[in-house]
Amino acid sequence: MKKTSRKYQAILGSAKELFWKHGLKRVSVEEICHKALVSKMTFYRYFDNKTELAKAVYDQVVDEGIAQFKQIMSDKETTPEEKMQKILQMKMEGTNDISSEFLQDFYNRPEKGLPAYVEEKTRLVWKEIIKDFKIGQRKGWFRKDFKPEAFFIVSTKISELLSDPAMLHMYATPQELVMELAKLFTFGIIPREEGAMSSKG
Repeated sequence: MKKTSRKYQAILGSAKELFWKHGLKRVSVEEICHKALVSKMTFYRYFDNKTELAKAVYDQVVDEGIAQFKQIMSDKETTPEEKMQKILQMKMEGTNDISSEFLQDFYNRPEKGLPAYVEEKTRLVWKEIIKDFKIGQRKGWFRKDFKPEAFFIVSTKISELLSDPAMLHMYATPQELVMELAKLFTFGIIPREEGAMSSKG
């Protein structure tokens, strides 16, 4: 079955919207089919089960994000600060309407294999991101002492924070937590003038 078909994309789009709002456990295959205007027979032509659909939704979101990231990084007309602002904007738009139920379900369900899937996908994606960061370092966009590989290791711990009830409780929405973590990441790697970080007496 072609992944570019209208019905396939309708299932993905409907599942993403429902998962974002209600999480995985609370959404049934029947509800996804109803929203996508397809039959269950059509659903099972494309996906073995709801977990495989969740992986496909995740892949699509990540792949779209990487394409946008590469476009931002390759833009020669923007400053490092502007690049970071665009990356944050992209992150914000990508997490609109995401629910705490989704974060809990997706990152905390080892029995479904989802955390392991996310970990492997993240590792592959970061290989590409690290290449772009190193190019940016050579061009002076990022600090010379910044280690993209260490950045990756820290990023792998983010899923733990996103599913931590104590962390989620501190913010009005999961999106606010995601954006807070994204800001901590992005603005810490932009070059600063000598002495800019030192305290003044």
